[in-house]
Amino acid sequence: MPGGVKRFGFPRLPGRGHTNVNQGTNTLHDTPPAMMSDHLIRHTTLRQLQIFEASVRFGSFTRAAEALFLTQPTVSMQIKKLADTLGLPLFEQVGRRIRPTEAGTELYKSCRQIFATLSNLEIKMADLKGIRTGRLTLGVITTAKCFAPEILGEFCQLYPGIEVALNVFNRDQIIDRIKNNEDDLYIMGQAPVEQTDDIEAFPFAPNPLVVMAPRNHPLVGQTDIPLKRIAEEPVILREPGSGIRDAMLRLFDAQGLRLKVRMELGSNEAIKHAIVAGLGLSVLSLHALALEGPDGPVALLDVEGFPIMRKWYIVHPKGKQLSLVAQAYLDFVQGIEPKIRARLLDQWPDMRAFLDPVTA
Repeated sequence: MPGGVKRFGFPRLPGRGHTNVNQGTNTLHDTPPAMMSDHLIRHTTLRQLQIFEASVRFGSFTRAAEALFLTQPTVSMQIKKLADTLGLPLFEQVGRRIRPTEAGTELYKSCRQIFATLSNLEIKMADLKGIRTGRLTLGVITTAKCFAPEILGEFCQLYPGIEVALNVFNRDQIIDRIKNNEDDLYIMGQAPVEQTDDIEAFPFAPNPLVVMAPRNHPLVGQTDIPLKRIAEEPVILREPGSGIRDAMLRLFDAQGLRLKVRMELGSNEAIKHAIVAGLGLSVLSLHALALEGPDGPVALLDVEGFPIMRKWYIVHPKGKQLSLVAQAYLDFVQGIEPKIRARLLDQWPDMRAFLDPVTA
C-alpha cells in the first residue's frame, strides 16, 4: 500500500474472530447473487447508507456527523459495520482527507440512485394524498443567486410543502457537481459545451453581461465607448473558473487587447463594492444590479461589443430520472422567461434593442 495511504473499514482478518473472505462456506465470495442480495437486505440499513453517502459527499466523517446530527464515533462505527457487511474497505485516508475506494465509489453511485428513487416514491405517495411535498436541490452559479431565490419564492408559493436547498458555486464547481450528479437541477449562465453529450440544457431567460463603473466615473454618459478605451482603465475580474471572467477575457483577447487587472474577487457583491470604491471597472451580469436598479451607485457604460448577450440555462445530466418536484420546477422555470425579460426592461428600457425578442 502506498506510503501515507491508510485504508479503513476493512473486514477483520482470519485469526481475529472473522471468517476469511476468500475461504470457507460463510463468505461473500461464495454467496450466490440472490443470497448476496438477501445478505445486504438483512445486514445493511438505510441509515448506514445515508451516513456513508454523506461521508463521501463531505469528504469528512466529522462534517458528515455534523450534517446528520450524530457524533463522529457513531459515524465511524456505522461505516465499519457497512464495510464488514460488504467485505471490502470503503475509504482510504491520504493525509487528513478521506476518499472512497473503488468499492466505495460504486456504493456511492448506488446510494445516490437508491435515495433518488426513495425521494421520487415519497413524492408520488404525497401526490396520491393530494399533498405536494418533497425536496428540491438546486446547484446555481454565483451570479444566479441574484434572481434564483426570487424564482424559487414564486415556485414555493405554488407548492408550499416543498423543501428547497440552494447550493451556490462558480462555473467550474457546478460542472463538477453535474458530473457527480449531486443536485436535482443546475442553473448556469452558459451550458457546458465540453459536456454536450452528457447533459440536457434548457435556455429560459436572457443574461446580458454589461460593463459597470462607479456613478461618478468620467465615462458614464458617453456613447459607443471603444473597447480599447476600457482596456486603459483598471479592471476587476471574477476568480478563475468564473464563466463571466472567461467571456470577458475572450472578447478582449479577440481584439488583441490586454487588460489592466487590478484585483480578482470571488463574488459579485464584493466586485460591486470595489467598483463603488473606485478601484476599477468590471463586467457582470445585468441581473447583479436587480436590487439596486438603474439609479444605484453602480452605472452601466455604453461600450463597443456590449452587452454580451447570453442566456440562463437550467441543466441536468442526460438520462437523469427527475423527481416529480424537479420536473415541476423545470417546467415552471421554462415558462418564466417573459416575466424576467419584462422585469429587466422595466428597469433598463434602454436595453430594449437587446432584450425585446421582437427587436433583438
